[in-house]
Amino acid sequence: MRTNIVLDENLVEEGLRLSGAKTRKELVNQALRELVENRRRRNLLDLEGKIKFADDYDYKKAREGK
Repeated sequence: MRTNIVLDENLVEEGLRLSGAKTRKELVNQALRELVENRRRRNLLDLEGKIKFADDYDYKKAREGK
Protein backbone atom coordinates (compact mmCIF):
# COMPACT_ATOMS: atom_id res chain seq x y z
CA MET A 1 0.00 0.00 0.00
CA ARG A 2 1.36 3.40 -0.89
CA THR A 3 0.84 6.32 1.49
CA ASN A 4 2.41 9.67 2.32
CA ILE A 5 3.04 10.50 5.96
CA VAL A 6 5.09 13.05 7.86
CA LEU A 7 7.51 11.34 10.25
CA ASP A 8 9.52 12.74 13.13
CA GLU A 9 12.99 12.98 11.56
CA ASN A 10 14.84 12.42 14.86
CA LEU A 11 12.73 9.36 15.62
CA VAL A 12 13.35 7.98 12.12
CA GLU A 13 17.10 8.47 12.41
CA GLU A 14 17.20 6.79 15.82
CA GLY A 15 14.97 3.97 14.55
CA LEU A 16 17.28 3.40 11.58
CA ARG A 17 20.30 3.35 13.88
CA LEU A 18 18.75 0.97 16.43
CA SER A 19 17.04 -1.37 13.98
CA GLY A 20 19.70 -1.70 11.34
CA ALA A 21 17.06 -1.05 8.68
CA LYS A 22 18.55 0.33 5.49
CA THR A 23 15.50 2.26 4.28
CA ARG A 24 12.60 4.16 5.80
CA LYS A 25 10.21 1.70 4.21
CA GLU A 26 12.01 -1.21 5.86
CA LEU A 27 11.97 0.68 9.19
CA VAL A 28 8.24 1.42 9.03
CA ASN A 29 7.40 -2.17 8.08
CA GLN A 30 9.57 -3.52 10.91
CA ALA A 31 7.97 -1.11 13.38
CA LEU A 32 4.47 -2.15 12.31
CA ARG A 33 5.34 -5.85 12.62
CA GLU A 34 6.71 -5.29 16.13
CA LEU A 35 3.63 -3.27 17.12
CA VAL A 36 1.30 -6.04 15.97
CA GLU A 37 3.35 -8.75 17.70
CA ASN A 38 3.45 -6.78 20.95
CA ARG A 39 -0.28 -6.08 20.92
CA ARG A 40 -1.06 -9.74 20.23
CA ARG A 41 1.21 -10.74 23.10
CA ARG A 42 -0.48 -8.23 25.39
CA ASN A 43 -3.89 -9.63 24.43
CA LEU A 44 -2.69 -13.09 25.49
CA LEU A 45 -1.50 -11.70 28.82
CA ASP A 46 -4.99 -10.30 29.40
CA LEU A 47 -6.18 -13.92 29.58
CA GLU A 48 -3.98 -14.66 32.60
CA GLY A 49 -6.05 -16.17 35.38
CA LYS A 50 -9.13 -16.50 33.18
CA ILE A 51 -8.44 -19.97 31.79
CA LYS A 52 -9.07 -22.99 33.97
CA PHE A 53 -7.05 -26.06 33.08
CA ALA A 54 -8.03 -29.59 34.01
CA ASP A 55 -6.74 -30.58 37.45
CA ASP A 56 -4.62 -33.36 35.94
CA TYR A 57 -3.08 -31.13 33.21
CA ASP A 58 0.74 -31.36 33.30
CA TYR A 59 2.16 -28.28 31.58
CA LYS A 60 5.74 -29.51 32.02
CA LYS A 61 4.96 -32.72 30.20
CA ALA A 62 3.20 -30.75 27.45
CA ARG A 63 6.29 -28.54 26.99
CA GLU A 64 8.46 -31.61 26.48
CA GLY A 65 6.09 -32.85 23.79
CA LYS A 66 5.54 -36.17 25.53
